[in-house]
Amino acid sequence: MNEDLIKRLESAVTRLEALSAGGLQQGGVADDAAAAMDPSILAFDDLISQFVSRLTSSAEKIGGPVLDISKIIQEAFNVQKELLVKIKQSQKPDMAGFVEFLKPLNEVISKASGLTEGKRSDFFHHLKTGADSLAALAWIAYTGKDCGMSMPIAHVEESWQMAEFYNNKILVEYRNKDANHVEWSKALKELYVPGLRDYVKSNHPLGPVWSATGKPVVVSAPTKAPTLGALAPPPPPPASLFSSQTSQPSSSRPKVGMAAVFQEINSGKPVTSGLRKVTADMKTKNRADRSGVVTISEKEGRAASPSFSKAGPPKLELQMGRKWVVENQIGRDNLVIDDCDSKQSVYVFGCKNSVLQVQGKVNNITVDKCTKMGIVFKDVVAACEIVNCTSVEVQCQGSAPTISIDNTAGCQLYLSKDSLEASITTAKSSEINVLVPASESDGDWGEHALPQQYIHVYQDGQFVTTPVSHSGG
Repeated sequence: MNEDLIKRLESAVTRLEALSAGGLQQGGVADDAAAAMDPSILAFDDLISQFVSRLTSSAEKIGGPVLDISKIIQEAFNVQKELLVKIKQSQKPDMAGFVEFLKPLNEVISKASGLTEGKRSDFFHHLKTGADSLAALAWIAYTGKDCGMSMPIAHVEESWQMAEFYNNKILVEYRNKDANHVEWSKALKELYVPGLRDYVKSNHPLGPVWSATGKPVVVSAPTKAPTLGALAPPPPPPASLFSSQTSQPSSSRPKVGMAAVFQEINSGKPVTSGLRKVTADMKTKNRADRSGVVTISEKEGRAASPSFSKAGPPKLELQMGRKWVVENQIGRDNLVIDDCDSKQSVYVFGCKNSVLQVQGKVNNITVDKCTKMGIVFKDVVAACEIVNCTSVEVQCQGSAPTISIDNTAGCQLYLSKDSLEASITTAKSSEINVLVPASESDGDWGEHALPQQYIHVYQDGQFVTTPVSHSGG
């Protein structure tokens, strides 16, 4: 802790020396130096020196792709600092100005997303965690309750929860293998929670405050007119700043507000996948052209060949306002249901190599005939059921009274502190491991293998059944 304090003092002295030596020579430089000395900017410097530095230091012990993604994360935080300084000096821009203002950060995040594409690396979970975590930096785009985003503090927490699914995989894989990877994983989590979350809470709980007397954001002229093919832009990449925005069919009404900014930023970039969400304007009660089913654009889903299954077209839809159906999704790690309530159920069938996030309380969740499927959910009122599956991972971030696993080979179940009292029922299943959080915030997950073999002994007129315990060799 003393070393961190010394670094912070040295950094502050360096900034003061720069301000006194050359900051007053010309107005623009003086303005930059004054903005850099703002308490909120100094606090962000502390965030970088304390949390980002720890992340890069642990990454240097591993090297390779882990160091690469860590350096991009460091670059992204440095870019965000530059944007925060500009906010102190600039008037709040219009939509075109927002496009130009947010572009540097979006480019860095797209670079991180690029590392997860192509042939899967041995460090894919590190790359995926790092790239997905950068969505938390989108808090800077919050402009009010009508901008289509959660409030800054909630956005940071929600973004990390999505990235934590892969971060937990790192902890489990390297817990007894390599302490350097565990250190990196914990450093990444602490960068966002509590690091970035607490910074936003203390300095920008209602979003950035623009200067009323500052200079306007300069918008560069477009290089060329959009072509016919660019009029219907592809959905945003999952790891970009704007992963919380929804993709809509080309027939939907034009986007407004911040959604228009997000659409324009991504309109010229080829991307391979986007979030599969159902928005309010696509629900049956809000559409005159549908009477029974609200679906995401089937045209868009079928055009992406990796998500098409021979068993039928991919689906992510709300049926009759009560049942979410997710079917035949192949190779989709960014499926999201975020507009749900406690009276609705979720049914997942025939999916493979995909990840579904349920960001709200639902009545129950059923996962049927899925392979290598990941499910992340917050709360269920009744139960979460895993049936006829192979190699699935389920993470409960809130509460679940009952979890049922039937005829399943291979299930990793992550419980939160609020779900430790859940009743877990297993039948005709094997390789069931339950991971529980440590009592300390920085402790390792505890892994418990549920028994799959039993001894039945006839005693006193009845059979007594006990599980077979296995001791490690």
